[in-house]
Amino acid sequence: MYVEKRKAGKDVKYYLVYSYREQGKVQKIRKYLGKNLTKNGLESAKNKAKEELKQVLDELKTDVFDFSLTKNQINKINDYEKEIKIIHLDKIDWKRFTEEFVYNTNAIEGSTVELGEVKDLLENKKVPQDDGEIETKNVAKAVEFIKKSKQDISLEFIKKIHKICFKGTKSFAGEYRNVEVVITDGKGGIVHKGVPKRKLMSYLKDLVGWYKKNKTKFKPLALAAIIHNQFEHIHPFQDGNGRVGRLLLNYILLKNNYPPLNIILEDRKEYYFVLQQYSKNQDLKPTMKFLIKQYKKTLKKVSTKKKKR
Repeated sequence: MYVEKRKAGKDVKYYLVYSYREQGKVQKIRKYLGKNLTKNGLESAKNKAKEELKQVLDELKTDVFDFSLTKNQINKINDYEKEIKIIHLDKIDWKRFTEEFVYNTNAIEGSTVELGEVKDLLENKKVPQDDGEIETKNVAKAVEFIKKSKQDISLEFIKKIHKICFKGTKSFAGEYRNVEVVITDGKGGIVHKGVPKRKLMSYLKDLVGWYKKNKTKFKPLALAAIIHNQFEHIHPFQDGNGRVGRLLLNYILLKNNYPPLNIILEDRKEYYFVLQQYSKNQDLKPTMKFLIKQYKKTLKKVSTKKKKR
């Protein structure tokens, strides 16, 4: 933003100007501040106009990705993956991973189903009695789905994951929301607002389009992190976004021959923090560092192999 002065006879008129690019063309928004203003008067008018412009700019934002990365920045993000040991899971490893993932991903969202109960449910030693137990079985089915699927990411694919997770427990399973959503903390404070419902499909199409255009520029973990974080920023479902987002993250890893990754319940607070850093500041580095730590914890729990790809 900058202040523009225009002469009108003996008077000087002041405008606050914001420039932005839309569809390849530079556009400008001008806000009239007044004429023949003193230094203090100009500063006061400018601050007031900034607040008014901010509301206008929020309405203009239709792109999911309102930031850009240079080639050097992309390389730095990709360099984080040097710390990953690529270990391919066998049948026993996958069983352990599925149990751990289902327990943690549901518990992060408030499920009270314990790890031992998860194992009994997945081994059919216990019949599901309530929504939490049904969703335990469902999320395990979703893990199996992303493990076997060969589909590319699309709007329908994302809905399919949601439907598998919440069939029988949520009336809106597999359907994008038509309401506004707000995420709050334990004290009722607003942590994050999903994108406005009127812009939801535009954001989702941008997400899928960006993925298809950029999936070869980033290494698998960086690509998975970006898509996961943007998905959580959008929050396209009325509920269940966290679980679908973490499954989406793992689908990208699996499609690129990386092992799956589990985000541990005990690290939930840090997980939410890195999501906020990305949503507020477009900063991916905290997420990359966090996911590297989660990878190390995941592979330590589910496998004793030491092979590196």
